[in-house]
Formats: sequence, C-alpha cells, structure tokens
Amino acid sequence: MKLKHSLLCLTSLLLVNTAYGVVTSTPSLAATFRADEQTNIDVYRNASPAVVTIIGGNNTGSGSIISPEGLVITNEHVVRMARGGVVGVQTSNGQRYTGQVLATDAANDLALIQLRTSERLPYIRLASSEGIQVGQQVFAIGSPFGLSGTLTTGILSRIANNGDLQTDAVLNPGNSGGPLLNSQGELIGVNKAILANQGGNTGIGFATSATVARQFVAQAQQGRTANPAIATAPPTTTAPRTVGPLPRPPVAIAPTPNFPTYPGGYGAATNPPRLGVVLNAATMVVEQVRQGSIAATIGLRPGDQLVALNGRPLRGFADLEQYLNRYPSSVILTVGRNHRLAHVRVDF
Repeated sequence: MKLKHSLLCLTSLLLVNTAYGVVTSTPSLAATFRADEQTNIDVYRNASPAVVTIIGGNNTGSGSIISPEGLVITNEHVVRMARGGVVGVQTSNGQRYTGQVLATDAANDLALIQLRTSERLPYIRLASSEGIQVGQQVFAIGSPFGLSGTLTTGILSRIANNGDLQTDAVLNPGNSGGPLLNSQGELIGVNKAILANQGGNTGIGFATSATVARQFVAQAQQGRTANPAIATAPPTTTAPRTVGPLPRPPVAIAPTPNFPTYPGGYGAATNPPRLGVVLNAATMVVEQVRQGSIAATIGLRPGDQLVALNGRPLRGFADLEQYLNRYPSSVILTVGRNHRLAHVRVDF
C-alpha cells in the first residue's frame, strides 16, 4: 500500500443485506456484550466477508466488494503497478480471484476492479451524504502490514472542504483502499492516507468520501472515466517537462519521511519562485532534481510527489503554478515519499 499525506454491516437487529439474504445477530450472543461491543462485533462479522486483500505488482492493499457481481473499489495507488491492469484478490476466507482494473481516478485515489467470477458475493453498500456526519463512530477493516481482517475503530473527526474524511481510527500500510464504515454497515469512505511526523503515526487518517466514490463508480460504469486502468505504467506519450511546482498526486498510508526546512531565499524577486524539478506530466512524479535548486536544498528527490500547498489539496498543476506566480514569500509543501507524508516550509 502507498500513502502520504477503508466494515460493513448493520446494527445488532439488522446487519447486512448480502446476496445470501439478510443476516441477523444471535440474541443469545448479543446479550453477552455491551451495546457498543455488540455493534463492533456485528460490523466486523458482516463486513469482513466483503473486504479483500489486493495485490497489484509490488503493491498490496485492501478493497471493498460493492456489488454481488464482484465490483471492488480500492485506491488508485494500490493498482498502479498492476501489469496489464490485472490484480490478485483474496477474501477473508482465503478464496482467491483474478481482478481486472476497469477504471482509475488518480485525483481522488480511486480504482474500480471487476472480479473474474460468476459467483454472487457479499458486498458493502455505499452510504448517502446523510450517513456521513462528524462525530459518528466509524470502523475500518483492512490488511495492515499484511494482517488481513484487522478491525480498528474511531470517530469521524472532520470533513475537509474537498469532501475528504478525517478519522482517528488507526490506519497503517496495507489499509489503503479498504472501507471506512458507519455503525449501519455502510461504506462512508475509502481509506487512503495517514498524517505522520518524525515520531511515526499521529493517529490522523484520511479517506475519499462515499459521495465521490459513488460518482466515480457511476462514471466508470457509463464508460466516462478519464483514466481507464489498462496499462502497466502511466502513459508515456507526454514527455517530461521542467516546471517550478509539482501537481497533486494520489496519497497513500504510512509514516512520514524526514524533510528539512529551508530557511533561505532563492531566485530573484523579479521572477516567480521555482522549485527546480523535472516532472513527468502524466504522473506528476519528480523525474529529476536540479543541483543547487530549492528542491535539492529541501531534500526533494526523484519519485516524490506533491500532495498539498499550505494545507490545501492540489487539484492539478495549475493550482501550484498560479500560486507561485503571485510571488509568495513562503509556502508549506506536503510531500509524499515511499508511502509517507511530510510538511516542508520553504521561504523564498
């Protein structure tokens, strides 16, 4: 799973509607536990059959089956290295499938996979906007560090301006692409990132909201997604170009790298500040770092991606270029590297 900057079921009375019908909790067991414990148990018991582990090339992450026909939603960065868009998928009971990536959305870090099966599978429903509220209890199931079927809980701490969900449920490498659910067993988000510092995981995680995920799935099913995932690598028809800033990449889950803060000036006041990097225009990944540049001084290197500028997620190259053309005196860059995130202050 990658990073930087994912349970299903209903409550104890009505848990989840799967292809096998409505499953209800056992009264005798329910009476054994406190109400909150029973909710945790119910969510896990009914969600885990629809949570899968995904292997795409060298990347491993999690995903959610969202239709009985075997549609799976996960992160774009989980499937990015899949050869021919083909991934391996394993359920919680060990059943293995081959999956074909149908579509990707790098901006929101989403991917849609179709399992090659004629079986009817248990699945997780996507929540409506009314089912996503700050303060509600949330549940995450995934494969952190390869430990499939791991449950963590927390609350929905914040909804960002761009719709991203923030949670204190513990997420780690391998949770990428897995579900973040409410106590009704509905998917409210697709886990994608954690915020970390030099001391490690801060306990702040991020997910793409179900509202965005629903739109993505609808567009993919109608053949209107911009990035069908059929290649083993990003398109190569667009040559790398030299630019000042780095546009927004997808983010992934993991701890943060150690970047220095650059306190000195760079460049003439008559020119907009430039980072001094060569980017692949298709992937927005740093290809080269110029010696003596700001990028070199703050520790950027090939393979890094830029996630946000002054705490605001970047929607593309134009966002950074427009801001730097205003001659800012300083910026805070959020940079992703090796599944980790770091905030870097740069004074121009």
